[in-house]
Amino acid sequence: MNITPSSELLKYYATPGPFTDPAGQAHLFDGLPSEIGELCRVLQNNLLHIFWADRYGRTLSDKEKETVNVRSTQQKLNLMQTKDPRPLPVPRILEQRQIGNCRDFSVMLAAILRHQGVPARARCGFGAYFLPDHFEDHWVCEYWHADRQRWVLVDAQLDEFQCRELGVTFDVPRDQFIVAGQAWQMCRHGQANPRQFGIFEWHGWWFIWGNVIRELLAFNKIELLPWDYLPNCMTHQLEDPLPETTELAWYDGIAALTLAGDAAFPELRAIFEADPRFQLPAEIN
Repeated sequence: MNITPSSELLKYYATPGPFTDPAGQAHLFDGLPSEIGELCRVLQNNLLHIFWADRYGRTLSDKEKETVNVRSTQQKLNLMQTKDPRPLPVPRILEQRQIGNCRDFSVMLAAILRHQGVPARARCGFGAYFLPDHFEDHWVCEYWHADRQRWVLVDAQLDEFQCRELGVTFDVPRDQFIVAGQAWQMCRHGQANPRQFGIFEWHGWWFIWGNVIRELLAFNKIELLPWDYLPNCMTHQLEDPLPETTELAWYDGIAALTLAGDAAFPELRAIFEADPRFQLPAEIN
């Protein structure tokens, strides 16, 4: 359902959360362009996707690959500055770009936009533009376009090379990025096979459900790593066919809330704050 977001909601997404706060590195965001395409190019000149590196001709060490486990924007900026202390708009050669993934591109873009006072949030779901007949585990950024008075999806990792390879643009159509709640409902209604959703050898109901939880948390400005695990509400036991239990109704309700988005903003905030199943483990900080 499309609704006009409240001023409270837009203000909420125009301020940083724990993982989008640049903190002591905030000065790096000062003076960055405000145009979305230019901001994406800044990120593309500073970050390199871990799974695309070899296609650019760069071989990664195990130590470089480990940096995808860094959650916060401040920590990521610290690493970027260690590699190259120049201002972010200065393009980096491949060897000087910080290794990340789709979540890092999306969270970093949201962090910059929030620093500029623009409502933005990371979205967790599945991209339909990576492989035929497959929905790839993916994150994008969604920002409030004041002139159009609507939310717009943008995939900040898609530079010119990736756009050519995939045949897409950075302004992502809604039918090409399937948010997690929609993926859940598509499979529940028999419109898609849950085994089409995932990455590498990991796919199915449990994978979709994990992304539903990441979506709920991202609506609350908690942008988990794609492999972070909440033991009280994530499970690897969801198999096809799904068990017809009362718990399944809870799964359906959570997916519906995330899909409702702005219309369910108070409920999304309340369930995160009140339901102990969404309490973050101590190691997620």
